Amino acid sequence: MHYLIKLKNLLQYKYFILLLLIICLCFIRNSNNSVYKINDTNFYGVVIDYQYKDNYISLVLNGKEKLKCNYYLDNNEKFDINYGDTLYLSGKLKKPNNNTIPNTFNYKKYLEHNDIYYILEIEKINKQVRTNNIIYKIKNIIKSRIDMYDKTGYLNAFILGNKNNIDNNTYSNYSKNGIIHIFSISGMHISLLASIILSLLNRINKSSKNVVVVIMFLIFYLVLTNYKASIIRSIIFYIVINLFKLRKVKVSTLDSFLISVSLILLFVPNFIFNIGFLYSSSVSFSLIFYKNKFNKNYIMNLLYVSFISFLISLPITISLNYQVNLLSIIINLLFVPLVSFILYPLSLIVFVFPIFISLFNFFISITEFLSNNISNINFFNIYIPKMNFIIIIIYYLLVYLILSKSIKWLIIFGLYIFVVKNINIIDNNYYVYFLDVGQGDMSVIKYKDECIVIDTGPSNVYKSTYKITDNHIKFLHSIGANNIDLLIISHGDNDHIGNANYLIDNFNVKNIMINKGEINESEKLLPKDKIVNNYKSKMKFYILEHALFDNENSNSIVNYLVAYDRKFIFMGDGSKETELDIVSKYNINADVIKIGHHGSKTSSDEFFIKKINPIYSIISVGKNNRYGHPNKEVIDNLEDSKIYRTDQDGSIMFKIKNDKLQIETCSP
Repeated sequence: MHYLIKLKNLLQYKYFILLLLIICLCFIRNSNNSVYKINDTNFYGVVIDYQYKDNYISLVLNGKEKLKCNYYLDNNEKFDINYGDTLYLSGKLKKPNNNTIPNTFNYKKYLEHNDIYYILEIEKINKQVRTNNIIYKIKNIIKSRIDMYDKTGYLNAFILGNKNNIDNNTYSNYSKNGIIHIFSISGMHISLLASIILSLLNRINKSSKNVVVVIMFLIFYLVLTNYKASIIRSIIFYIVINLFKLRKVKVSTLDSFLISVSLILLFVPNFIFNIGFLYSSSVSFSLIFYKNKFNKNYIMNLLYVSFISFLISLPITISLNYQVNLLSIIINLLFVPLVSFILYPLSLIVFVFPIFISLFNFFISITEFLSNNISNINFFNIYIPKMNFIIIIIYYLLVYLILSKSIKWLIIFGLYIFVVKNINIIDNNYYVYFLDVGQGDMSVIKYKDECIVIDTGPSNVYKSTYKITDNHIKFLHSIGANNIDLLIISHGDNDHIGNANYLIDNFNVKNIMINKGEINESEKLLPKDKIVNNYKSKMKFYILEHALFDNENSNSIVNYLVAYDRKFIFMGDGSKETELDIVSKYNINADVIKIGHHGSKTSSDEFFIKKINPIYSIISVGKNNRYGHPNKEVIDNLEDSKIYRTDQDGSIMFKIKNDKLQIETCSP
């Protein structure tokens, strides 16, 4: 009790929160502290998580350190795996990659923040030892029971905190509607679960010690759910509150919350990067901080909770998708009670009494039907570009003024969001991006509210679990490009047009330009009403080559941009024939050239390169591609320029401000 009082007194220190943040930053681990070496081939450890995906198993092994492992199954091969099994493996380690498209999910950092530094490609499972650990045995029984009845993935989500089995499109719609958080186990679910258990115990024998039993159960449950961040936050908070109550030490709910967050970040500082933890903690803190705003009216309280949660979590939502559904405040009024009072309690009932699975699935169908239809209402979706630190600080200051001082500040807040959303209009900088699309091309030119995209990359390129074009769409929104004013398809080869229709279906593309060559099957799929022969740009942007030759590569549309005094030329797959035609028509040079045909020897003639005299040469090329691009002869021809390659440097960004040129890469 003495220590609890000291802890209470510490919270009166006015710089406590600042001190907490400093401590957390000091304890965050460096990213290069792996005990494994890249050449290691033999490994062992305990399976703490696993998932079947198509023809392979993805698992997390906890041995000397945690390893993310992939095991590809042969035809008809069956591999029975359970939580807690000890595996002895042979395989090859590889380092996870950073994102190579700016402002998108960084898989490497995500793993590092979970203390995973290598991915193991399993070649052979030498030995498998079944677990004798009672907790893992119970978890396996629970998992087997859930899998027996769970065809939708929701039982896994509500009971074990695993949302991976929910249908991808359905999950995407929940996210689009701003309600995906209600399908994560959080304080609401933990409070309900604890209340149910405590009520049952009190019916048997009412005692203050029943709370201790509930706490022990919650700790056990925490182990079962694999220590997920939002669950840890909720359970530690519950434990801290009830320990103070048991010891009859008066501590406010807010102080108890600060203690719980402090303890968590002190022992697991990397949680400060965990989206679930940030979302759960920020929303919970704000609801506790502004609890005096609530009254006895349930509907008004629910609306206020939804309103506060929306405002507080907005920067986190934007950092994930750069998209906000303004209806989510209202949508939550429908879905929060549906999940809190029907779906979640039903999931617990179904686990014990599977006879109710049909009723559970009926309400799941209703939930999905409502979400899928609401997600089709796009009028209230707004896209907000990436917010920097200063913008976020001002944002939260305005939120504080709205919630603490007067709702009248909401008008200024709305104006601020409008300015942030359209800040690109007053930005006089030019931005030119050469995006990594593997063995293909995609370039983006952005100036104020105008966006031109040249090519879209191939249709069959995937990275990690994300489709490349999904990341491209997210990237475009992150830089404030809500429309593509002109999409240029330099020519009809798959590595340049492959993702065009996906982009058109999921983005507002106003105009499309194709070359003068014979129209192929891919080009026939483009919407005819958007195809134009001419386009008037606000920029000094020109079509240099729109000629007709006897092959598709030579027919590539060649583009030229003058951004202040900096000049860019985009060659598509233009051949030496195309290059000769250009120098015969124009007396031009370029600071930056996007090299033709991925560095193939059919392009980048020595005479042409000397004539253009680039300072920087960009080669868009896939890693270890089967064509051997770029060709050594081409590299030699470019020796007087600085060469950037998407396979080595990832996406390359040029920012042009007056006569200054700033270059950044997004390396793997």
